[in-house]
Order: sequence, then C-alpha cells, then structure tokens
Amino acid sequence: MATIDVVNLENKKAGSLDLSSAVFEGEVKPHLYHAEIRRQLAERRSGTHSTKNRALVSGGGAKPYRQKGTGRARQGTIRAPQFQGGGVVFGPVPRGYSHKLPKKVRRAALLSALSQRVQESAMIVVDDLQVEGFRTKRMVEILGALGLGEGTTLIVIEDANPTVEASSRNLPGVSVVRAAGVNVYDLLRHQNLLITKAAVESLQARLAGADSGAGKNEGDAG
Repeated sequence: MATIDVVNLENKKAGSLDLSSAVFEGEVKPHLYHAEIRRQLAERRSGTHSTKNRALVSGGGAKPYRQKGTGRARQGTIRAPQFQGGGVVFGPVPRGYSHKLPKKVRRAALLSALSQRVQESAMIVVDDLQVEGFRTKRMVEILGALGLGEGTTLIVIEDANPTVEASSRNLPGVSVVRAAGVNVYDLLRHQNLLITKAAVESLQARLAGADSGAGKNEGDAG
C-alpha cells in the first residue's frame, strides 16, 4: 500500500494518506482505454440527425407527364430521389449510438487510468478545497500555488461545491467532476489530477474490492 502526501492550498504538507493498492496501484492497461472512451463519447451523441424520404417530402401527388409518347423516361412523381427537392435514399434517421461494455472492462479501465496518474506523479491530494464566493481569480491563485498553473487539470471533489465548480468554469483546460462521476475520458484528457482527500476516500470505498457489481456506479462523460 502506497502513501501519498496531503497538502493544503499553500502547497504545504498537511499529512499523508494511504492509497488502496486495488485502486491506485493496479496494472496499467492502455488497450482498455479505447473501448471505454469510445463508449463514453458514443453516449454523448444526440443522434437527432434526420432526412426525408420520398414518402415524407411534400408535393408530387400528380404524375408529372403522361406515361408514353414523350420520349422521356416514365416518371410517377417529381419527388422521386432523382429530382431536385425529392426524397433522400437511405439517409440518416434518428438513432441512438450508445452501446454496452462489460462492467468489469469499464472498472478495469478506470482503475488503470487512476493508477497511471499515480505512476506519473500527476496526482495531487489536498486536505480540502474551498473558495469563498464565486471567484475565478482565487481558483487561479490556488492552482498556481500547487504548481498547476500550466497544462490541463482535472479537479475531483467529493460532493457538489457550487463555488469551486463555478470558479473553475471559465478556466481553459480546467474541469471539475465529483467523485461519483470520475471517468476514464476526463482522467486521460487532462495532464494533472487535483483531488481532495475526501474524494480519494470516497473512490477507495467504492472501488476497492468491488468485484461484485463492478462498474455499477462508475461515472460517464455523456
């Protein structure tokens, strides 16, 4: 079981925390990332694209010209696909793009991403994260003090915190998620991980040894 330092908002050591080997010291399996991220991004797609076929296009009730004697090909409606303004053949229709992935695969991908952040020394644990009022400038100061002024950062908090979430909203490259919504896509698309001590304990309580019903509460991006 590894131990990580816990710092305060001034980047001074405020204690230490034991990391669960089952959550933060697992084997890194990059081959699982593609399947899980593909699933997350597919769930984000609205699937509302639509076209009209010849049955849905208005007009075209009358035969454009007589069947024989004109020297032209016979036509039954001007709303056939070959005419301008006609229906679309095999066009896109509303559909869902989401697909299932085994829960064990989803859980393994999440544990792998968390372990990778620890191995890369890209995870910082703070004892608490609070912002007085809705102040983006204060959040910039906190990230700068923690050495996270450069690059992208994912902030993980345990529960809803309106001031932290709102104060980080306008910062480019900074995202805030709650512990219940931690996911592979957000972990990998940010260079750094800033997580509160309470959020670490919440993740460990949920993921450590949760072989039965694995992946049931894992967060999604969509």
